[in-house]
Amino acid sequence: MTGSLKRIPCTIVTGFLGAGKTTLIRHVLSNARGRRLAVIVNEFGDVGIDGEILKGCGNEACPEDNIVELANGCLCCTVADEFVPALDAILAKGGVEHIVIETSGLALPKPLVQAFHWPAIKSRVTVDSVVVVVDGAALADGRVAHDLEALKQQRSADTALDHDDPVEEVFEDQIACADIVVLNKRDLLDDAGVERARQAIAGALPRSVKVVAATDGKVDDALLLGLGVGTEDDIENRRTHHDNELDHDHDDFDSFVVPVGEIADPAQLAARVATLAEKFDVLRVKGFTAVAGKPLRLLLQAVGKRVTHQYDRPWTAAEAREGRLVVIGLKGLDRAAIARALAN
Repeated sequence: MTGSLKRIPCTIVTGFLGAGKTTLIRHVLSNARGRRLAVIVNEFGDVGIDGEILKGCGNEACPEDNIVELANGCLCCTVADEFVPALDAILAKGGVEHIVIETSGLALPKPLVQAFHWPAIKSRVTVDSVVVVVDGAALADGRVAHDLEALKQQRSADTALDHDDPVEEVFEDQIACADIVVLNKRDLLDDAGVERARQAIAGALPRSVKVVAATDGKVDDALLLGLGVGTEDDIENRRTHHDNELDHDHDDFDSFVVPVGEIADPAQLAARVATLAEKFDVLRVKGFTAVAGKPLRLLLQAVGKRVTHQYDRPWTAAEAREGRLVVIGLKGLDRAAIARALAN
């Protein structure tokens, strides 16, 4: 067996805020078919929510200590400081057959893929594929995410910014690096909407890439893992907006965590969360909490005004029944007012 065949494959899962990356990875972990997996989760901001959600899968294919959280810094900006040590920690455990990397919603895949050429990395791992998850419902409506109108208005009014619409550039840069695109939230679309979403994807891609429609991130793992693309060998041919830039920043966005005590009614909490997009320019809310009288943890996710919730796993005896919701939105969020809105 050659050295290249011994390298552990890594699937990079990227996509804009709220597209459904974590939901897709949960499905992969729950349907691993005997593969021994590890996950590297890169949050936007120091929030630690996605890792908690993934640890709730309860699947022996990926035990909790195989989930490494990087909750302070974007992987595309901090590859050397964050990714290499995380990779070292996973490989030191032994027995891992496949690594799944979830980037933050604002990350650019290309710098991360390029890092797979580094001497400390290239002999040990390879990029199995880059999977881009997109919000099909938003694309069908002509947006890259569920509610960006407030974002566009603020950016157009700020003459100090270099780009008129950097969020769309991030979306296009993610799509440009894709080996497969998961068109998520198929259940919210009719056939005409699916076609509009596919056309939006095709318009951002100069090459042919497989597009898979999905609901709740439910994609056969055979379509996502074990593709053997070796994306790092082709990444220089995938042109992006940031190819000539030395660095970039995410100063347009803010995130913070709101503690949530035990609640009585999930629907009431969902209704309060739904108001945040309109009142406070909140783009994304995700997290979990406890419901009075229920032994299971309530998982809640929101994109703009669209809110979903479900019970994901039992609370353990060692856990306090305390919830946390991470709120992501435009810079300058009124944190106190948002916390009050969630508490009412």
